[in-house]
Amino acid sequence: MALSHKTRKRLSLLLLVVWLPLYIVAAVSIVNALDRPSIVVELLVYVVLGFLWALPFKFIFKGVGQPDPDAPRPPEDPPEDKG
Repeated sequence: MALSHKTRKRLSLLLLVVWLPLYIVAAVSIVNALDRPSIVVELLVYVVLGFLWALPFKFIFKGVGQPDPDAPRPPEDPPEDKG
């Protein structure tokens, strides 16, 4: 089932406004549960978790920044006569 461009835009906004802050809180809680590891381990955990959050949603974000391919295009202007 393919999602429309409008639906993908709405889902991506929902993910960025709701899911991402919740994921950040969960990531910080995970690092705090590790009893504050060394800075290198902490950085590594944050980098890995920073990439992992978007992997399941890659298909939603793909093409969202582009114009809607199904939208009607405006008519082109006729060429001007330089006569």
